[in-house]
Amino acid sequence: MMARFIRWLLCLLGVVVLGGGAFYVVTAPSPLPASHWTNLGDPDLKNGERGFWAGGCTSCHAASGAQGDAKLVLSGGLALTSPFGTFHVPNISPDEKAGLGSWTLADFGNAMKQGVGKQGEHLYPSFPYGSYTRMSDKDINDLWGFLKTLPKSNNVAPPHELPFPFNIRLAVGSWKFLYLNDQPRAILANANEKVKRGQYLVEGPGHCGECHTPRDSLGGFIGGQWLAGAPNPEGKGQIPDITPGSKAIGGWSAGDIANYLETGFTPDYDSAGGSMAEVQQNIAHLPATDREAIAAYLKALPKR
Repeated sequence: MMARFIRWLLCLLGVVVLGGGAFYVVTAPSPLPASHWTNLGDPDLKNGERGFWAGGCTSCHAASGAQGDAKLVLSGGLALTSPFGTFHVPNISPDEKAGLGSWTLADFGNAMKQGVGKQGEHLYPSFPYGSYTRMSDKDINDLWGFLKTLPKSNNVAPPHELPFPFNIRLAVGSWKFLYLNDQPRAILANANEKVKRGQYLVEGPGHCGECHTPRDSLGGFIGGQWLAGAPNPEGKGQIPDITPGSKAIGGWSAGDIANYLETGFTPDYDSAGGSMAEVQQNIAHLPATDREAIAAYLKALPKR
């Protein structure tokens, strides 16, 4: 009887060990190999600046209220509140100690596409790598080159304030297993090059879905609700639905959308407000062709 119990216990222990091992393999940080980031050539700094504004880096990483050249000092420190706790945005200036000055292209690329930090740790998806993973290696190389030209800051952001179990980074691996992929958010038949460019900008560097798409209880996007509007992550109000047919912009033409992204004015001469005002100011730095591409993509989405 005792021998049978011991065999049963050993079998149970084996199942637990194997299950735990499989869980770790599936959810462990998985940076891309160093060879992935070689032979990309010298960065195109002009294109890197274009990616900088498309990605809205200043919105989170510059000091609150920064204007003009101060927006280029990516000192971090912004507190992002969420149902999971408070995330403090890091310094990503080229400072060797407080920022990313000691990072390599591979370190930066793995953070952007895999959500893996310099020490091989999972990064929390408050950093929108779930969108940035769609960026091309060239654009990441160019963006990294541009970031290294910006001013240094020695500001050290405070650590995240997350309660248990959200302070366990290994759990982020489960989130990635469920939600992290580089597949298109929308399937568009017969999309032309302008629409494809707009899709890249909206779904990738622009990370528009991070605010405009509703999330489930685990913080992942709800299927079939792409850009359909969501509660304001800052806690007040609603981020609008920006799909065709929506009350917010359904009646706008592609030209109206492009003009809004350039000037901040709606067809009714209202103006962008809240966090969208800063997003619009970032997008205004892009070439007109990019704003037109974003508009074309938004108009090409299926109506809900």
